Amino acid sequence: MFDAALLFAFLPAALPAPPVSSPSAYSQQMLSWSPGEIRCDGAAIAGEVQRPAVDVATVDPQRVKPIIYRFAIDGTGRTHSIARATGNISSFGQDIGPALAASRFAAGMPRANCEISYTPQFASLAQAPLADLAAYSIFPTGARLPKAGWGRFAAVGNCRDKPRPVALMRARPDFSKLMTTPGARDWSLVAYDTDADGRPLNVQVAHGTGNEELDAAAVEAIRASRFTGGARTGCLYPYWLGAGKFAAPERPTKRALRPADAVCPAKIEWVSRPTTYYPPAYRKRAIEGWAVVSFDIAPWGEVGNVKLLAAQPSDDFGGQAISIVRSGRVAPSAQGASGCVETVNFLMPERDRTDDEDEPPVVD
Repeated sequence: MFDAALLFAFLPAALPAPPVSSPSAYSQQMLSWSPGEIRCDGAAIAGEVQRPAVDVATVDPQRVKPIIYRFAIDGTGRTHSIARATGNISSFGQDIGPALAASRFAAGMPRANCEISYTPQFASLAQAPLADLAAYSIFPTGARLPKAGWGRFAAVGNCRDKPRPVALMRARPDFSKLMTTPGARDWSLVAYDTDADGRPLNVQVAHGTGNEELDAAAVEAIRASRFTGGARTGCLYPYWLGAGKFAAPERPTKRALRPADAVCPAKIEWVSRPTTYYPPAYRKRAIEGWAVVSFDIAPWGEVGNVKLLAAQPSDDFGGQAISIVRSGRVAPSAQGASGCVETVNFLMPERDRTDDEDEPPVVD
C-alpha cells in the first residue's frame, strides 16, 4: 500500500507587485466555468455545486468547448465515481473535477447516472467580476494577473505609489483556530488606509469567500499591523486558509479485487519504491482519494500491464496511481508475478503546521 501525503499551507499570501504590462497583456481574458443543470437518471436535482477556479486565457474562445462530467451521489450527499465524459482538459479547467468532488447534495437521497456540463465563459479584464480578479491574484492557476486586471480592483488611492509602504510589524491571525471549508480555500482581501504614523485606518474586507471567522481575524490582524510610508489610502492585503480536508470514500480490500488467476506473493519486495505524486488540483482542495491497480512483474523486476481496478472519488486518482506504480521496480525473481494488486492512497496530513512549506510525498 502506498500513501501519497502532502501538506497544504495555512498562511497569508502577500499580494505580489503587479507585473509590467506587455504587448499581449490586454489580449488576455478571464475564463470561468459555469456549472449547468444537474440531472440524475433524467431528473433535475439541486445541490451546492462548487465553482471551479478561474483562469487567465489567451486562446481563441471558439476553441474552448463545454466539458461534461458523469458522477454519482452517495447517501451522505457526497459525489463519487467522477469521470469526464466529453471535453479536453489542458492548462484550463483542471479544477473542474476537484470542484465537483467538493460539491454537496441533500443527504439520504443517493443518486446514480448523474451528469453536469460546465460551459466556458470569457470576459475581458475590463468586464470580469472584481472578485474573480482578486481571487486570481491570490491563487493564480497560470500566468500572473495582467496589469489591466490589477487596475480594476487595486486602483484606488496612493498605496501603490513608490516608495511603497513596508510592514514594520505584520500581524497574523491564529489560523489554527479558524474554521476551514472542506474542499475549498477561503480568502479575505482586506482594504485599509494608514495615518502619518503608519497605523491602519478604515479597515474592511474588500473581497473574499465569506468565511466570517477569517474575515474578522483578517481585519483585526491589519489593525494590529504597522507600516512605513506615512499617510496612505487604498492599501490591500490578503489572508487565506487552506481547504479543510475532504476525506476519501471507503475503499475496498485488495483481496476483493484480486484477479482469480493471480500469481503474486503476498508482500512485494520493492527495490525502487514508486514515486508518489499527489494530483495538484486535488491537493489544493485537500481532497483525499484512493486507487486500486493490478500489474504484472517481469523476472528482472520491471512492472508492466498496469490496469486500474477502482478509484474514488474521481478517475483522476486512478490515472495518477497507474503512473505511480509504473515508476517502481521489484526485486528480480525466477518467474516474475502476475495479477498483483496494490492500493495507492492519496492522503492529506493533519493540520498541525503553520508554515508555508509543503511536506514532500512519502511512501509507506
